[in-house]
Amino acid sequence: MEAPAQAGAAVRPAGAGPRATTCPQAQPPLPEQGRGERLVELHTSFRELFTFFCENATMHGAIRLVCSSRNRLKTASWGLLFLGALGVLYWQFGLLFEQYWQYPVIMTVSVHSEPKLFPSVTLCNMSPHRPHLVRRQLQELDAFAQENIYALYKFNYSGSGDAPLAEAPGQAPASSLDRAVRLQRLRGPGGQNRVGFRLCNRTGGDCFYRAYSSGVTAVREWYRFHYVSILALLPTDREDSHRSHGGHFLFSCRYNGQDCQARHFQTFHHPTYGSCYTFDGVWAAQRPGITHGISLILRAEQQDRLPLLSTEAGIKVMVHKSNHTPFLEHRGFSIRPGTETTIGIREDEVHRLGSPYGRCTDSEEGLDVPLLYNASYTMQACLVSCFQQLMVETCSCGYYFYPLPAGAEYCSSARHPAWGHCFYRLYRDLETHQLPCASRCPRPCRESAYKLFAGTSKWPSSKSADWIRAVLHHHGHWSLRGSPSPRWVHPSSSRRFVRAPPPANLTLQCAQGGAPACRSRVQPPTPVSHPRSNVAKVNIFYQELNYRTVDETPVYSVPQLLSAMGSLWSLWFGSSVLSVLELLELLLDAIALSLLLGCCWLRRAQGSQPRSLRASPTKTEPPRDCRHDVKCPGAQLAMLPGALAGVSAEEGPVRVPKNS
Repeated sequence: MEAPAQAGAAVRPAGAGPRATTCPQAQPPLPEQGRGERLVELHTSFRELFTFFCENATMHGAIRLVCSSRNRLKTASWGLLFLGALGVLYWQFGLLFEQYWQYPVIMTVSVHSEPKLFPSVTLCNMSPHRPHLVRRQLQELDAFAQENIYALYKFNYSGSGDAPLAEAPGQAPASSLDRAVRLQRLRGPGGQNRVGFRLCNRTGGDCFYRAYSSGVTAVREWYRFHYVSILALLPTDREDSHRSHGGHFLFSCRYNGQDCQARHFQTFHHPTYGSCYTFDGVWAAQRPGITHGISLILRAEQQDRLPLLSTEAGIKVMVHKSNHTPFLEHRGFSIRPGTETTIGIREDEVHRLGSPYGRCTDSEEGLDVPLLYNASYTMQACLVSCFQQLMVETCSCGYYFYPLPAGAEYCSSARHPAWGHCFYRLYRDLETHQLPCASRCPRPCRESAYKLFAGTSKWPSSKSADWIRAVLHHHGHWSLRGSPSPRWVHPSSSRRFVRAPPPANLTLQCAQGGAPACRSRVQPPTPVSHPRSNVAKVNIFYQELNYRTVDETPVYSVPQLLSAMGSLWSLWFGSSVLSVLELLELLLDAIALSLLLGCCWLRRAQGSQPRSLRASPTKTEPPRDCRHDVKCPGAQLAMLPGALAGVSAEEGPVRVPKNS
């Protein structure tokens, strides 16, 4: 047998002489260790790129795609698991980002203890007065109300019983009573009896009924409608009447163990609740308890009352933050006459986040609604200002209970005959949340809420009522002007405390002894059967100085979002941030390789030759093709004699027999 020759050994063609021809051999590629490191080096195929990534990546499961390459079932299984885990991961990432972009918040409650500024306290005597300029119009309204009530209930109502008074100085407004708006009995759905009144527009073509299931509520709303229409005729610069009644409201006032001063109070008149006083907190409460709060003794008897407008007797109280407008009809509470009411305060502070977590504001800057109140921003003040603005724009006049924008006037039947139709339409839209005021008025970013805990007891007691009332009456009423008011109260309120009848010989003694003797024998006022029914005592204090702070906190801040993403990534791939960078590197390499392969394909499509074929050929070199290229398969076979052409070059060297 012939021993196999070494690859690349010389071969002698048949018929040749002793000379042997050597086949040019391809230079083997340089070993990997012999290459020099380059600045940018890319893989030659996607398979090589993916194999390198799977062998060197730090993600769990990636190496199994290479190690199981000889078992296609395992490779496919691990490939599906890898892609499934990646898909679930990014699905959860999508849910996480969707929740993050909703900007949810949680409420964090913390407790603090420090001295707190005492809140403001507003008190009203719930005795709306009859302005002198419209006294005649109000008497006309009472007569009209008596007529309507008798027609519905066959009850002879007798109004206030005021005697006709002389007209006050100044021009009295003309009568503005709209007698077309009357109380009517209506038939509601299901046969339910309802009471209401009809309101129409200027032409009378559009009418609707303002109906109520309670007759008491219907009568009050109907009377309020006419009452507001009459008060709208008063000049806006008139003097508030609480100045003439205020001295009869406060018997005594003490705060933090000191006497109150006139500078501590702000006074105003409310059309429904009468004369009102706001005590501004002027000290920081150092300790809780009654002795460190405010204590007032108040007169709780109605004067010049309007029984169809104010149906309750007592005192209206509201605790609110300083420099905030008190809205007694929304957050006020009543104190019963003849009682001592003890009110403990606990404060909660609410801190809200602004954009993008929510919409809140601390001032009127940037709002669509200019505030009509000269006070700090509150949501209720903004809602009222928004409604009044819409009222002026829609009805060409403003509602009397709210401040007016510049250049506007109040609604009255004399100047605006159909204002009631417009007002109640607009108010119904406000009740059903169809007006844009709620969206225009955000909540304040910082808000104080007061929780009240009240306890009541009878005061004064039946045994001490006489002497307490005598002492209070002798001392005189507390006055905002710094001096006690006259001892004798208004004649309209004398039904509770009247003078005792003089003795039979009083006339004779006065005639004989003169004025001093007469004054010395006049009996002091004697209380009647229920002396405690027209006084009340109020104690307001901090129950404890511990206060809660409720802060809005983002559910996902940027660090928390990154932490949640890292937790999900570790759950599905058990890797870190550097593994994400490896994926990014794989993506960039794949993009670069795609661009390079795409450029080569385009160049081939345009007919350009490879770089190896563009080398300058030698003059004696024949035209080259694949058969003459040692790098091409079968190149050496083409150079051998025809007898050896069928032998594969891969089978090793061939020994040629010598010619005989």
